[in-house]
Amino acid sequence: MQKFRNIASFSTIPSYFTLDPYQLSSRNPHKAQNFLRGKWIDSHKYQTIIDPLNGEPFITVPDVQDKQELLKYIDSAKECPISGLHNPLKNPQRYQIYGEVCHKIASELKKKEVHDFLVKLIQRVVPKHFAQASGEVVVTERFFQNFSGDQPRFLTRSFNVAGDRPGQQSTGYRWPYGSCAVVAPFNFPLEIPSLQIFGALITGNKVFFKGDSRVNVVMEQMLRLAIHCGLPATDVDMLFGNGEATEFILRQGNFRNTQFTGSSKVAEHLTKVLNGKIRIEDAGFDWKILGPDIPDIDTQNYVAWQSDQDAYGSTGQKCSAQSILFVHENWVKVGFLDKIKQLASTRNLQDLSNGPIITWNNTQIKQHIENILKIPQSKILFGGQELKNHSIPSIYGSFEPTALYVPLDQIQKNKSVTTELFGPFQIVTTYSSEQINQVLDIINNLENHLTAGIVSNDVNFLRYIQSNTTNGVTYSGIRARTTGAPQNHWFGPCGDPRGAGIGTPEAILSVWTCHREIIHDTDLAPSGFQGQQS
Repeated sequence: MQKFRNIASFSTIPSYFTLDPYQLSSRNPHKAQNFLRGKWIDSHKYQTIIDPLNGEPFITVPDVQDKQELLKYIDSAKECPISGLHNPLKNPQRYQIYGEVCHKIASELKKKEVHDFLVKLIQRVVPKHFAQASGEVVVTERFFQNFSGDQPRFLTRSFNVAGDRPGQQSTGYRWPYGSCAVVAPFNFPLEIPSLQIFGALITGNKVFFKGDSRVNVVMEQMLRLAIHCGLPATDVDMLFGNGEATEFILRQGNFRNTQFTGSSKVAEHLTKVLNGKIRIEDAGFDWKILGPDIPDIDTQNYVAWQSDQDAYGSTGQKCSAQSILFVHENWVKVGFLDKIKQLASTRNLQDLSNGPIITWNNTQIKQHIENILKIPQSKILFGGQELKNHSIPSIYGSFEPTALYVPLDQIQKNKSVTTELFGPFQIVTTYSSEQINQVLDIINNLENHLTAGIVSNDVNFLRYIQSNTTNGVTYSGIRARTTGAPQNHWFGPCGDPRGAGIGTPEAILSVWTCHREIIHDTDLAPSGFQGQQS
């Protein structure tokens, strides 16, 4: 059933890694460790993680619940001064240290044996196609390239403004928060935590990190790689633990800033718990509009392929996945719906172009589909069935790539239509040119505004949609997508002051630094100065 690429052998695995993803199984399990104050530590209690493809136990991870153990993380967080571990005036040599660390990490990630190790490990804990897992490693490697050398100090460059008299000028600094936290989801177990953790570190913060225990073995190994490359080991603490333990640390640790990526429900809860000291990149019910202009046949095929990738790549488990597709009637006439149906039919478990659904089980998925099919004139365009002949455990979902048609005028009447199913599932509707404002009304009333795609080369159409929407990452043009999230552009929501970006200089400065102004006034007072009260 599982046809993973045999892309390396144990003999080529670097010595700083502590497991073999090619042999990882119930017969050869891995025992993970927590990381605190620069040391790898065991726990008094462990949790068993099962293989998402066959249900066999294959990893044990710490399950820290004892408050005395948790208090050690809180104490470590409080050891970081409010001015950070470094800033433009304190320990500036650490900017150079991190430039060198990033350079060495990028060099390691370029090595085939390291790349292949991480690809395989990602596939073992969150099964996805080789190209999807490889893309995650490549984006991470390029991020570290981008922040090598002098880039950490270039990133936090200051500016000066002339004062009112000699000896006076103001300097604006990008200042660290000090002690911070990163909480990351399951779906990108390497890319999201790596980019957020190191964005915080290079700007002078100390980081407490908590990932999803089901996949956090990836960051356990990545942290070992980073330490091998010279990461100051006491700058990061990492916990395997449940939500209750994590919340206890976040409440008591007095973190100056917490960056959370994950579900909107948890994001809203943490906003209240942390009194608003949080930056979030939460769920996205992401939309794509196919405009009225129809390109040549090759480009039509490309648009269909990209639509399939956006909806079903990584089994649809991306916060940027295409959740609702507005298809102009002109595209229907040229057979677009048949094209995406045919493409979806080729996805399978053998190459992991379709795979386990980690956060929805089949009972929940079937109920969601049934709720939508109660809507007048709604129907299944394709999919809608459970996978057959597999060994995916029942706690996970296993479903065909699915598209449900819902009439445009029914979408806002039924909340279930715009409920994000984090899996290979999308809503499809059609519209005419006269209904474009109705389309805009629907998308602007969605709760989250992360990614969007406007598929058209009609300049007036593009400008109209762009100027009347607010998604933080909007792909625009005939080859527009909703997914991809490379390291070379901002990725994050818009329209929410808590919104967190990732990966770019603007994202790092926005999330991991605050503005500090120091006004220098050093000239002596004029001879014979006598002040007058005012």
